[in-house]
Amino acid sequence: MTDKPRVFYYVQHLLGVGHVFRTMRIVSVLVDRGFQVDLVHGGERLPNFDSCGADVHFLPSLVSSKGDFSNLLAADGKPATEEYKTARRDLVLTIFANSIPDIIVTEAFPFGRRQMHFELLPLMDAAKSLAKPPMIFASVRDILQEGNKTKKDRQTVEFVHRYFDGVLVHGDPDLIRLDATFPFASEIADCTYYTGIVTPEGGRPAEETFDVVVSAGGGLLGRELIASAVEAKAISNLKEARWCILTGPYLEASEYARLEALAGGDVAFRPFIPDLHCTLAKAQLSISLAGYNTVADIMAAGCRAIISPQWNDKETEQLHRAQLLSKRGLVEMIGHEEKTASGLCAAIDRVMDRPVPDWTSVQRHGGEKTADILSRAVTGADLSIFR
Repeated sequence: MTDKPRVFYYVQHLLGVGHVFRTMRIVSVLVDRGFQVDLVHGGERLPNFDSCGADVHFLPSLVSSKGDFSNLLAADGKPATEEYKTARRDLVLTIFANSIPDIIVTEAFPFGRRQMHFELLPLMDAAKSLAKPPMIFASVRDILQEGNKTKKDRQTVEFVHRYFDGVLVHGDPDLIRLDATFPFASEIADCTYYTGIVTPEGGRPAEETFDVVVSAGGGLLGRELIASAVEAKAISNLKEARWCILTGPYLEASEYARLEALAGGDVAFRPFIPDLHCTLAKAQLSISLAGYNTVADIMAAGCRAIISPQWNDKETEQLHRAQLLSKRGLVEMIGHEEKTASGLCAAIDRVMDRPVPDWTSVQRHGGEKTADILSRAVTGADLSIFR
């Protein structure tokens, strides 16, 4: 091992952007803590992307086709060919060979990213074939997507046992444990480590001050919430407050213009605000979806929050998170049927009548704890204190 441990960090986003932003929060802490980080990025390049001091290696892009995760599209928007995938695999292996890392971290894999087995399994085999293999860790959020067939979950356990030294679960085990959404968690419990929620650290002071901040993540979801918030602003008890709506970088320009027109100049619209937690820290209220990173921003800010989870029969992660936080009295949750102007006004009244919640009751600073775990791992220290 060198004086500065080297980490090969793989992240691939296919639709939403949350995986990348959570990864970058962790990478930022690793760099600050003296790690050298090779970040291997396999999705589309994102607006407002910050390398955070890592050496970033952009692979030829792969994205999902309108949410069809079995159909991958290349950078030209056409279905990815076997030649395209082979070129990506070879590039991943070349980056790995040049990096000679002490640690590999794979975001989501092996609990997800099965579409990327064509390059991830060769990477795992290449790492294990070395005379001195790097340690390998999986990085997963606290709530996994449910509904996998048993065969897929059993394969995940097999891969963990074959390749991995640890699974980093970025959540508070007192809020929810891995076994709540992964049925075979007990079989990998001896190498599962909890980091707490990956909340943002530091950040630039807010350039603008708003009383109410409405946010829709990357902008692919949440249009209904934004439209309802625009209507609610005019009739709520906070109608005299200063509102800002964050549409996300992926909201279509035509929809952005439509919503601005609907607001009639009474609401500030922004596609993106850096260091959102700093803006929320000065706000009276956050209104948002229930994605991991947005909730982490709210936790870091310590503000009141109304969260409206996106869910359906297959996608339940946000619903679980919202229900857990609502049960603790930390947020006001509204369901699909309440996502109207009147429903939102009623939720505003309820949440503003309560004290500001104590977000310190949830384990946070997951980036710091991840760095602690990896720092101990490269020295061979005991990691059991993190289970």
